[in-house]
Amino acid sequence: MPAIPTKHYATELQRQLRSLLGHEQIVTQTYGRHLLIKRLDDDEPTVVARLTELARNRYSAAFRSQTGRWEPLPGTGSLHEMAEIVVTLLQPYLQRDNY
Repeated sequence: MPAIPTKHYATELQRQLRSLLGHEQIVTQTYGRHLLIKRLDDDEPTVVARLTELARNRYSAAFRSQTGRWEPLPGTGSLHEMAEIVVTLLQPYLQRDNY
């Protein structure tokens, strides 16, 4: 079971992503020290990206490619900074009409 702060960060990341994208079709989930970012499809959620905690309030991001491999995204930063980077770089994959 993830620690309470991790759950809090997942909830905060979800709120920020939904605000930046302007829709509610994004959910987040904790997975160890990762925060998974999922797009809600008709069938089931699709994992698009993840943030990995490097240090206290410092994260890196990765994109899940079609082969299932995690491809790193440039930069590291706070939860808010990484939410902005993920939305900027992966917006087409996070849109509700793009599945």
